[in-house]
Amino acid sequence: MGLWRQMLRTLPFGPSGRRRGTQGRAFGLWPPCPPLPRLLNATELVSHWTGIFEKRGIPEAQVSSEYIVAHVLGAKTFQSLQPVLRTQPLTPQQLLCIQELCSYRLQRMPVQYILGEWDFQGLSLKMAPPVFIPRPETEELVEWVLEEMSQRPHVIGQDGPRILEVGCGSGAISLSLLTQLPESQVIAVDKEEAAISLTSENAQRLQLQDRIWTILLDVTSEESWTHLLPWGSVDLVVSNPPYVFHQDMEQLAAEIRSYEDPVALDGGDEGMDIITDILTLAPRLLKDSGPRFLHVQRSGP
Repeated sequence: MGLWRQMLRTLPFGPSGRRRGTQGRAFGLWPPCPPLPRLLNATELVSHWTGIFEKRGIPEAQVSSEYIVAHVLGAKTFQSLQPVLRTQPLTPQQLLCIQELCSYRLQRMPVQYILGEWDFQGLSLKMAPPVFIPRPETEELVEWVLEEMSQRPHVIGQDGPRILEVGCGSGAISLSLLTQLPESQVIAVDKEEAAISLTSENAQRLQLQDRIWTILLDVTSEESWTHLLPWGSVDLVVSNPPYVFHQDMEQLAAEIRSYEDPVALDGGDEGMDIITDILTLAPRLLKDSGPRFLHVQRSGP
């Protein structure tokens, strides 16, 4: 229990259910959870919490329950649990851990933040609010870059490509490319200190810190490109930039509005503010008019 309580203390709620600090929006106290009639096994517990989540209007009720229960039992997914672990009763300590984690989900905290980690392109990355959570579409962006690179061997070159990522967040894109392009190097920039810190920590976890440089930088600044000149030119630029219309921000799900950094999503009145800055910056840094890879999804995150 000591490790679980240490982890729980890092989450933005105190034991009373009230938010710690001022980050995000408060939802007040946790709604009371019905007491368990007896010690349940993992399958029964998933069903129990799925029912509570559905009654409280929590999206992806069953998936959320499965991830939390599996996490407490030491597995990535519920489907990967050994059959015996699905049917044997959980200990009181395990039940308490699950109840506490599910209480955060009742506050609409994203599962990725509750678990504190998430798999991306086969990498286990630390996740922490308010740094943007990579979506499945972000994985598609990485696959797109890799496919294009395989068709452009002249871009990769003998020493591998030097890549600039604008808006690195958790480091998901940069670290995936470093892993799958073994000779590559990455310059990862972000305007938020929390993102730079998390990218650096994930790089250390994956032992990729020697091939990535993280820079706190706002690309909307007119002189931002001059701060990157000392690092030399790059072979390609990649970004998953903010693209949501400013007027649509309030329509996003509660999980996004209350926990994730709005700066990572708000693209301005036309959804193009940061995209325009990246397209202006790229030609000044790219070798031989190298490729630019930007993911834009107009339907929302």
